[in-house]
Amino acid sequence: MKTLPGLDQLISLGGKHALITGSAAGIGKAIAYRFAEAGASLSLVDIDGDNLAVTERELVGLGAQVGSHVADVSDKSAIDGLWANLSGREPDILVNNAGIYPFKRFVDVDGAFYRHVMETNLDSVYWMCQQMIAKRMKRGGIIINIGSTDGIRPFKEGLSHYGVSKAGVIALTKTLAKEHAKNGFRVNAIVPGGILPPGARAVGKQILKHKLDVLKTGLEYMQRLPVGRLGQPDEVARIALVLASDLASYVHGAVIPVDGGFLSA
Repeated sequence: MKTLPGLDQLISLGGKHALITGSAAGIGKAIAYRFAEAGASLSLVDIDGDNLAVTERELVGLGAQVGSHVADVSDKSAIDGLWANLSGREPDILVNNAGIYPFKRFVDVDGAFYRHVMETNLDSVYWMCQQMIAKRMKRGGIIINIGSTDGIRPFKEGLSHYGVSKAGVIALTKTLAKEHAKNGFRVNAIVPGGILPPGARAVGKQILKHKLDVLKTGLEYMQRLPVGRLGQPDEVARIALVLASDLASYVHGAVIPVDGGFLSA
């Protein structure tokens, strides 16, 4: 009888190099911790240099091999520069997590606001994936894109731009999985919903002060969660770890909700 690989072997990221965008805090930071725990070396990318440095120090203190890059991934030239700096050290695993979720009513959205959301949430994923696939065409790799339940079931109000950007991430994930599985790439998406990272808390304070109507929508969202609570960033990170590991060796083009049952309710 053929011996199956053990669980420790399947979950290990030893010898792998992972690049994670938006990794200074929240979901991205949680993913970095789980990947480091599994043995991966890390390249952390964020626009917030101060918090990125804190995250790097914490992970190095735990024995992880970490390099950090302060970059605004909404700027394609910054992405090009990032990958030029990585020349010869391209990651085996790419996690596109960076994103913003500013509230604004549909009728109040202007061109500059819309472009900034798209450039940050969707364009950055497109160009990061292009670099990854072009640089590793003969070796393959793993890509994990962080979408949102808003890309499948939109929020009631104030996030039309965000929903469009995340729907694009889901479509891109499925397209790349179909097009580049033959080149050895596994491309999947996680769609979190109801996760409360530090950034969401800050937005919540803003909503409370200025947008009570959107706060009401948020409370209604909470009431629709079958589990009766918001999720934690680490609960997303655990699924990212599975997708990055050999546990998910036959998972291609999947869109996996981590949402407390929101999409099923």
